[in-house]
Amino acid sequence: MLETSAKLLITGGTGSFGNAVLKRFLNTNLAEIRIFSRDEKKQDDMRRHYSSSKIKFYIGDVRDYHSVLNATRGVDYVFHAAALKQVPSCEFHPMEAVKTNILGAENVLEAAVQNSVKRVICLSTDKAVYPINAMGISKAMMEKVMVAKSRSADDSKTIICGTRYGNVMASRGSVIPLFVEQVRAGIPLTITDPHMTRFMMTLADAVDLVLYAFEHGNNGDLFVQKAPAATVETLAKALTRLMGKSDHPINIIGTRHGEKLYEALLSREEMASAEDMGAYFRVPPDLRDLNYGKYVEYGEEKISRSEDYNSHNTQRLDVASMEQLLLKLDFMRAIQRGERVAPEE
Repeated sequence: MLETSAKLLITGGTGSFGNAVLKRFLNTNLAEIRIFSRDEKKQDDMRRHYSSSKIKFYIGDVRDYHSVLNATRGVDYVFHAAALKQVPSCEFHPMEAVKTNILGAENVLEAAVQNSVKRVICLSTDKAVYPINAMGISKAMMEKVMVAKSRSADDSKTIICGTRYGNVMASRGSVIPLFVEQVRAGIPLTITDPHMTRFMMTLADAVDLVLYAFEHGNNGDLFVQKAPAATVETLAKALTRLMGKSDHPINIIGTRHGEKLYEALLSREEMASAEDMGAYFRVPPDLRDLNYGKYVEYGEEKISRSEDYNSHNTQRLDVASMEQLLLKLDFMRAIQRGERVAPEE
């Protein structure tokens, strides 16, 4: 776990993940938690909400190396969560995704190395596997930057590794708060494709995954958490049943720009080298250099797995089990009580 009296920096810290980390660690012995983002309004909201001298706020942008360099001075650990995450937005503005998700990650990692940060955990997404959209491509490149930087970090004091996870339920910008508002407004739910499947994770799962990577990661490692999946139709039925609106109408609007029918957390090639760690998979980096000829190994043949790990072949939730998972969310329990609440923070 994180050392007592250590300092933690969260890039993109005003987002859902940053708030979840704060809730987990605010009352621990961490000496300081730094929130780095470019949104001064959200920072002010957090400052007022938490009212804690342990939290320090840094205005800056991961696109600006010097602002990141300043924020990482004296820091022990970095959780790099800053990113452009909306698939359609990145489709229309791909160079913005490049600037934040790729170049921004390079800035964070270089600043961490220069300031001798002990560990950096980079957060990625299932959309980086077999990417077909700008957001996924930029996050796939972020992972490549992470692995490449971890090679050069071997001579430094910095350990760099990453995590990859699927949809975080009820986070800001996700479909669950949208569905809730549509039900309350009495308008049909807008479903892209009822057969589309997505991994289902809570914010607590996302934090647990990052902490698992923190405890077990070596340079260049990538970790994913095994997760169940559900179709969008199953999610919609479970949600409307929990809200007492089982007969709520649904409109099928078709797949949006850059969306897939299903997502993968590990490619077939990654599964071939992945280490099964129970609730998680660990994918080690390929540490060979470009002199391939000197890497000739003999001995036991490795048996590769024949398929990837995706939201179509993982555990499939039915409506009842989807309801149970939804009820783990504070957001959903508040909705059932008839309260008006913001998405998971």
